[in-house]
Amino acid sequence: MTGELTLRGDILPVGGVRHKVLAARRAGISQLVLPRLNRADVEDVPKALLAGITLHYVDEVREVLGLALV
Repeated sequence: MTGELTLRGDILPVGGVRHKVLAARRAGISQLVLPRLNRADVEDVPKALLAGITLHYVDEVREVLGLALV
């Protein structure tokens, strides 16, 4: 998971998505939670880096909690 949220629970976009995906891959992480507003940034990430990684796009903190506390 990466990102920032408002006091109302809305998820804000983050920078460095490519580097975050690369770091997750190196660490063996297979699922990433990213802000939905960063979806376009993921299109710039080479497909080879995304292989084997499941991306979850979220808009609010409730969605994050649902994914993280399974």
